[in-house]
Order: sequence, then C-alpha cells, then structure tokens
Amino acid sequence: MRILLAEDDKDLNKALTWQLTARGYNVDSCENGEDALYYGKQNIYDIILLDRMLPDREGTEVMTELRRLSVHTPIILITALGLLQDKITGLDLGADDYLVKPFEFEELLARIRCVTRRSSPVSAQSDSFSWHDISWSPREMCLTGPSGDCLLSRREADLLESFLHAPEQTIAREILLLKVWGPDSEVENGNLDNYIHFLRRRLKGIGSVLQIKTAWGVGYRLTAPLSSKEI
Repeated sequence: MRILLAEDDKDLNKALTWQLTARGYNVDSCENGEDALYYGKQNIYDIILLDRMLPDREGTEVMTELRRLSVHTPIILITALGLLQDKITGLDLGADDYLVKPFEFEELLARIRCVTRRSSPVSAQSDSFSWHDISWSPREMCLTGPSGDCLLSRREADLLESFLHAPEQTIAREILLLKVWGPDSEVENGNLDNYIHFLRRRLKGIGSVLQIKTAWGVGYRLTAPLSSKEI
C-alpha cells in the first residue's frame, strides 16, 4: 500500500515515515501544501495522511482542490484542532476521517485499516487481503494460494496490491509505474514488464487460477476465469 504523508513537523514526519515503512507501507512524504497537492494529483496513493496546518497551502485547501479534480483517494486529516466544529468542517470538506494530535501510532494504523477497508472492493481483515483463491499478508509479505505460499519482493508486493485494490480493472502502465516506483523515478518501461512476468510466475507457483491479462497499448489487469470483462 502506498501512502502520501503531508506533515510540516519534521520530527513527526520522520517518525511516522519510519514507523509506517517498518510496518510494510510504501511512504512518500512532504512538508508543505504545494508539494502535497502536486503528489496528490498524481492519483497513485491508497491513502493520504494530511496535516491541516501546512505552509504554502492549508491542508483543507489541498483536500478541496483534490476533490475538485476528482481525486477520491481516502484522506485522513491530522491536526491539533480538536474542537467539534473543526472536525465537522474537515469532514464536510471531504475528509474520510479526522485524527487529533497527539495520537498513538496504533490508533493511526487502525484508522488507516478502517478507511482503506471502506474504500476497497477487496476484503481486508487482520491486515490481509483476500480475493478469489489467494490471500495476501502485507506484514509477512506472504502470498498464499491453493497449493502453497511464497514471499514477495517489495516491488512485487506493490504491484500485487495495485491489482488487488482494483480487481477486474485495467490499470494503465503509467499508473502502475507511478504506484510501484513513485513519481520521481526514472524507471524504464521494461522493468514493469519484468515484474509482471515475475508476479505471473508467483501466481502459477501457488496454484492460483487468477491471471494478469495484457491490454495491449494500455496496461494490465488482474482477472479471474470466466470474467465478463475480457478485452
């Protein structure tokens, strides 16, 4: 799962980035509103953790602009403003949740799980994803199927999660490159094809019937047999 963290407190930003990364999340972080808006507009994140009081542009302004641009990525506002009216305003402007500082890291994790569960068609329980005949555990980096399990690399994991959050949907090559390698990477297109090949072998190795189909000139999608959405 890829997370965008926008927090201007350098120490808190660094601490949260380290803690989230240690839990298996892929984190891009920034410290001002302009950067938050730039990264958010790429529409490659599974969730955005957005400080309300950011320099250059407030978090509520960033959120309003993202929603105007039809970026529907779940957003958790993180702020020291804890009055009821502050919470109501943040939620009315488009936030999916509202977390008041100071907070415990475990509470943040619980809210991330809750928000992403609501927004994803993939069932997520006990920090795992399940779809058809496979189960994916981000914490253990373990993919399980009918005939066994295997460990995935970080790139393979990010690629799999991109598909699991949009099953039966064709995802453009450009979006997959952004989700897996990030907006500042200069990775070549061939790298994506290589990892698609790796992931196909992983699925076959655990006995899964799922397939990664190629939409020529567009991208890829994870599909189950007898899908009505064949291209």
